[in-house]
Formats: sequence, structure tokens, C-alpha cells
Amino acid sequence: MDRDWGAKAGSGGPMSTSEENVARRERLRQLALQTIDLQKDPYFMKNHLGSYECKLCLTLHNNEGNYLAHTQGKRHQMNLARRAAKEKQDQPAQPQPSARERSIRRSAKIGRPGYRVTKQRDPDTSQLSLLFELHFPQINDEVPQPRHRFMSAYEQRIEAPNKAYQYLLFAADPYEVIAFKVPNREIDKTEGKFFCSWDPSSKIYTLQISFRSSGKEDEGPSGFYGRPPPPPSGSFFCRRIENIKDDFFCC
Repeated sequence: MDRDWGAKAGSGGPMSTSEENVARRERLRQLALQTIDLQKDPYFMKNHLGSYECKLCLTLHNNEGNYLAHTQGKRHQMNLARRAAKEKQDQPAQPQPSARERSIRRSAKIGRPGYRVTKQRDPDTSQLSLLFELHFPQINDEVPQPRHRFMSAYEQRIEAPNKAYQYLLFAADPYEVIAFKVPNREIDKTEGKFFCSWDPSSKIYTLQISFRSSGKEDEGPSGFYGRPPPPPSGSFFCRRIENIKDDFFCC
């Protein structure tokens, strides 16, 4: 560089404005080359002549720095926006599952309710039925009435599944969810055979279920359960079931 007036001998003189811009662009190019991996750019391509091309804008560049400067320009950014809009328009709309929002109530459990199970037999048809009476004296006022549902043996995780039995669950806040193990036979839901009632004054929930007859007469006490043997803990047993979703229950 030629020596200008007033510069120290051997210093080369001060840089002009154009020279400062060239040096600044070179520093930015070197910094960009260190931080940006061009091999991951899907639009960057090196042709057989040794120069670089932008496959999106169809432009030719002498070096990598020139290409990096092009990617920050208005033309390249506009083409990127157009490509993104076109891909979004061509992409088929996927149906979004409508997730129902539920507020999970957290309340302290106070134990199991009192209950009584009565075995019944129709004297005319010899149809077998069960009458459940559960007492919920401290039921939450916000709960209209207790709920119940039937659960398959393969849904529970308390004991080994047995297809010969099913579970009848009862729930009422703040009591624990309890389950009764009953035979896995078809439930007769005709009028008068299957019913439930809730007495707000006495806080007693009553449910009666009737089993459809299998066409064979039951033999002895074990005939109530059909061919499978009764559970080892007695005719019926009650267990606490955790992590039961509220919407699984019915009136």
C-alpha cells in the first residue's frame, strides 16, 4: 500500500473507506465459514467449473463467502418463504385428534365404604342375581351420586388375569374405588333384572345385576360360579383399585 502523508514510515498508511468495507466483509466471511456448515445447506452446490451455485435462486458464485452473503440477501430469503408456503399448501391436512380437556380432581381418600352383597335366586326361573348395597355417609356434596362400571380381568393389574371372572367397580369421592370379583357371565339388562338406585337421605347406593342362565341347572353351592372354582379368599372379595379414570364409570 502506498504511503500517505502523515503516516509512519513502514506502517503502510491508513485504510480508505472502500478498503475497510472489503476487510470487514472478509472477516465476516471467515466467521461465517467457521460457524455455518455449508454441507448441510440443501441449496448449496459446487459445479464442475469449481464455482458455487444456489439451486433455489439459480445464481452462480465465485467462492463460499459470496454464497453466504447471498443467503442473507433479500432475494434468497423471499425464495425461501415462497418454497415454505408452497410445501405447506401441497401437504395434505392431517386430522387432529380432539382431545377433551378434563380437570383432574385431587382429594384425600378416607378409606372404603361399608357394603353388603346378597346372593339371590328367582324362584320361578332359577335365575341367579347379586344385590350390592354400599353406604357412603361422607360422600362429597359435589358428586351427584356414586358410579359403577364393569372391568375385564385383563384391565386390572392387581392379580393374574383369569377370564372366568370380571370386576364390578364402585366409585364415590372421597372414598377409595373398590371392586368386587364376580363370575364372567353375560349380564341380563332387561327391565327389572338390572337396576341401580341412590338414596340421598340414607346415603346408600343399591345395584342389582342378574346373570343370564346358561341353560344348565347349577349343581350345589359352587354352581353359582359355573364351572370355574370360586376365588380362594371367599365367595366375594373387595379390593381397592387405583388410577381409574372418571369417565369409565356409568350411573
